Amino acid sequence: MDLIARMTRHFQESAQLKMTLAQVLSAPIAMAAERMVQCLLAEGKILVCGNGGSAADAQHFSAELLNRFEVERPPLAAIALTTDASTLTSIANDYQFDKVFSKQVQALGQARDILLVISTSGQSPNVLEAVRAAHDRDMVVVALTGKGGGKLAELLTGNDVHLSVEAQNTARIQEVHILVLHCLCDAIDCILVGADE
Repeated sequence: MDLIARMTRHFQESAQLKMTLAQVLSAPIAMAAERMVQCLLAEGKILVCGNGGSAADAQHFSAELLNRFEVERPPLAAIALTTDASTLTSIANDYQFDKVFSKQVQALGQARDILLVISTSGQSPNVLEAVRAAHDRDMVVVALTGKGGGKLAELLTGNDVHLSVEAQNTARIQEVHILVLHCLCDAIDCILVGADE
């Protein structure tokens, strides 16, 4: 096995997918960023959730807003629903794991808020429940998915924004998800505080 060739192929596949999706995703990313800025300027907040690697991405995005991305600016209101072990295990134990995000959305979400959901498959039951809870509270949903969006795509309304990475390989989807989240952070900062370029 030629590991060097194998690693090179990973880089090439990742780069090619990103270049292919640049034209497809740029406009919906800009739309999502504009919705997020409207939310934040209206004193709303962005709730974020996902499972596994997507949970890590949710925390990453929340941290970039709460602290800073690349420029100095005031902290922005974001909450990763993936971080409170006591809440997550309490809900999972007393109800079911499908409810770990939706109950938090019911408690914390308001109509002016946005729910950002991250799911490579679009099939995660707890993410689907979170979207339903957000819609019940008249929240906009921004969905970051892959593989066509699965059942999640079917739940989205005309007010929501779907950022779908059209690929089948989970690692490649996750790599694009991180880039999309950084694009969102950059666009939010650009709108709020301006940009050098």
